[in-house]
Amino acid sequence: MHNVTLNNGVQMPILGFGVFKIPNEETEAAVFSALEAGYRSIDTAAIYHNEEGVGRALAKAGIPREELFITTKLWVQPNADNTRRAFEASLKRLGLDYVDLYLIHQPFGDLFGEWREMEKLYGEGLAKSIGVSNFYSGRLVDFIMHTDVTPAVNQVEAHPFFQRVKNQKVMANRGVQIESWGPLAQGKQGIFEHPTLVAIADAHNKTVAQVVLRWLIQRDVVVIPKTVNPARMAENIDVFDFELSEGQMNAIATLDRGRSAGLDHYSVEAAERLSKPDDLSSGLL
Repeated sequence: MHNVTLNNGVQMPILGFGVFKIPNEETEAAVFSALEAGYRSIDTAAIYHNEEGVGRALAKAGIPREELFITTKLWVQPNADNTRRAFEASLKRLGLDYVDLYLIHQPFGDLFGEWREMEKLYGEGLAKSIGVSNFYSGRLVDFIMHTDVTPAVNQVEAHPFFQRVKNQKVMANRGVQIESWGPLAQGKQGIFEHPTLVAIADAHNKTVAQVVLRWLIQRDVVVIPKTVNPARMAENIDVFDFELSEGQMNAIATLDRGRSAGLDHYSVEAAERLSKPDDLSSGLL
């Protein structure tokens, strides 16, 4: 597996496995299958309500801890003082002594207070790296300017129809690694039937999903595709034996529509929907 080096020297696999919207009762089997297929980076979150399933799969697989890279996320908290409690609850559900990456999940709430608590977790070695998610450029730069530890990662929506090129440049200039959630546009906007992507896939005897993941990887974007289908898991990780040409990279670059396939995190709707604490993700259950 190919790695990227984060701003604190930590190595992170450039391709991992995401578990967004996988029910907890199905997560153990999905993650175990992913680990068997060769994935070593697993991305979950308290708000997904499936950390326990991830933890059971990790225990069942028996892979040495140092070979794994586990990410989870802090949901919007009722107050910053609850950050450690939420983290410890996630750690317990995962059955781990530490996580490799801990992210602020949404750019809402008492971000600076939460970050100060996360900096303490980082200093104690309980989170090997800390970062953010869904931060647009202005929010990220302001955040960096007023905190002691620069986020190692910013996990954002990024795919051929929402490419985030300018956002990526801002991150790179400040030492922040871009990571893509929804690299396959959540299967929306006809991505698997798009003629440009189909033609490139046919030229390499690969699938559209493999081409899109390869395109992101060649842009140095970390990707975490999700599936519960073992055959697709194997397909998604099989992207290191071919390379897209400059012309093919440029052809995909023309597909950018500059907007989300889902919820715009700039919007009032996003603030209203995502600023609410969640009992489980706050460590209250």
